[in-house]
Amino acid sequence: MSERWRWLSRPVLAGLLAGFCVLVLSLAAPAAWRETLRERVFDAMLRGVAGWRGAAPDTRLAIVAIDTASLEAIGPWPWPRETLARLIATVNAAKPAAVALDMLLAGEDTRSPAALARQLAAQTGRAEFRVLAQTLVDGDKALAEAVAAGSVALGWVLDPRGRDEVAEIPVLMREGVRFGSLWRENGATGPPAVLASEAAGAGTLSLPGDEDGMVRRVPLFVAVGDGIRPGLALEALRLAVGASGYLLSADPARFSLGPLSRPLPSDGLLRLVPGTAAVSTLRASDILNGGADLAPLAGAIVFIGGFAPELGALRASARDPLTASSLLQADAVRQIAAGVMPGRPVQGWAWEIAAALLVVLTATAVGRHLRPASAAPVLATLLLCLILGALGLAAADLLLDPLTPAASGAAAFLATSLAGFSETRLREARLRRRFEQHLAPGVVERIIANPASLRLSGERREITALFTDIEGFTQMTRDIGPEQLVSVLDGYFEGVTRIVGEHGGMVDKLVGDAVHAFFNAPLDLADHPQRAVACAVAILAWTEDYRARGLAATVRLGRTRQGIEAGIAIVGDVGVGAKLDYTAHGDAVNMAARLEALNKELDSSICIGPVAAERCGPQRVRPLARVELRGLGEVEVFTALEAA
Repeated sequence: MSERWRWLSRPVLAGLLAGFCVLVLSLAAPAAWRETLRERVFDAMLRGVAGWRGAAPDTRLAIVAIDTASLEAIGPWPWPRETLARLIATVNAAKPAAVALDMLLAGEDTRSPAALARQLAAQTGRAEFRVLAQTLVDGDKALAEAVAAGSVALGWVLDPRGRDEVAEIPVLMREGVRFGSLWRENGATGPPAVLASEAAGAGTLSLPGDEDGMVRRVPLFVAVGDGIRPGLALEALRLAVGASGYLLSADPARFSLGPLSRPLPSDGLLRLVPGTAAVSTLRASDILNGGADLAPLAGAIVFIGGFAPELGALRASARDPLTASSLLQADAVRQIAAGVMPGRPVQGWAWEIAAALLVVLTATAVGRHLRPASAAPVLATLLLCLILGALGLAAADLLLDPLTPAASGAAAFLATSLAGFSETRLREARLRRRFEQHLAPGVVERIIANPASLRLSGERREITALFTDIEGFTQMTRDIGPEQLVSVLDGYFEGVTRIVGEHGGMVDKLVGDAVHAFFNAPLDLADHPQRAVACAVAILAWTEDYRARGLAATVRLGRTRQGIEAGIAIVGDVGVGAKLDYTAHGDAVNMAARLEALNKELDSSICIGPVAAERCGPQRVRPLARVELRGLGEVEVFTALEAA
């Protein structure tokens, strides 16, 4: 692999592949799953940063709840419209800023006395019933009068089969205003004209549900045919501030009503912040029976709506699995008034992908270059910064999903760490197999701890070579049996190789009765000539003791002869495929072999070359002889002071 691509190791590839796979899977997941998970993450984020926002303006809100107790006290739903008229009139008397009916009053009244008389007149054709109707209680008339007496907004619903006319609230649009995916239907169902004409406002009651059935958004604006219409919460706020209509502007997209100006979401929907903020709630039956304190209604935006399951106004939301729609409308008013308009940027998906790629690259680098004990806190800090950044943006009403980048980064880190761990274990196993029979355990552990200190591909370095041989070994092999020979050599090699390791040397190979060892390879050993001489002295002492007892004495094991020389050699792996051997080649190696053989002529046990002797000094070696060596001429050789 070229230097340019050397960084792209297997752990890095594993980390990048794992991170990218998680990212691709998250993007390729079914939209319903992806959106549901994302919205739940946004719920948690918005709930978490609720306390990060500054103090919101005090928006007085109140709810008149038509709950189960009210139904038991007043009667089953639907209540007569004259009862609703009395409820609205009593609420109006408390002088609220605005009243919004969070219920659909579809069709004309058919249950009041006046309505029944009109039906009889129509069926019988008798005019006196029509005259009688004018003197009886008329539910629609009473309700229209109560609605007209205050700032009341009525509700209607989007209905593709609806044919009712929806009151037109002025919505002025400046040039350039564009909605991305406005909720649109061709029709609507709303209150009869006799009521709609008396209302100060009208807004949609329709609440969109997400894929998981949760209501997380309240309409600000919807479309009926080609017309733009407001939501009930926005209408209630418009009536409270006394605005005559809405102004929509572009660059940036905003809507204004009276003194308020807020960002305009491209889909016309307000993303609710899951909250538990209390809203003053009065029971409808208490108001009708005169037992309620109406003070909380004064100057408040009041929603009148159902809290009983029979009314069908309970919705699943992040606030509660069964949330009255009036509570959701009240939350929407509070958010609009406070300017809390969370939304997902148009290019949010691109920012999330970019963040995921950055986190994957960073997590892969962390997992590759740091040990797990250090990498885990770094990764945790990285993910914490990612989440805190997303929370900070959420507090600023920008919703970006940190889950996909975090999951991608975690997957990249785990894959990189596991692949790196596996690579390290394999490398350690290979190094152990290669060196555990040649080096002391401590040296092997140093190599494993710092593999970069080892150069196996070949290098030129100074070493000290030590060669041993057993005197008279060939004749001994003819005189004893194979079992005895193997037993004696096992004990002999165990002792010699142990001593080499204790002195920092490396056993290169065992050839017949000979031991070939190096010092200063594969790791640096500053005083390697001195160590080699000390090792030779220790080997001589041990072997003399070994051959004087037990089976070695019985078979008359010969004296150990050793040759030592220092010099430059080429060391590294030599071989093919699995048959690699870490060894050395050079003059010092050849000289050590010749010096070991020279012991036979000099009747010595340790023969040291001039280079190694010079490095050791007279405190360790003494002259032995001057000899003629082919190719080198006359050479002075030395032996250890401790050698016999």
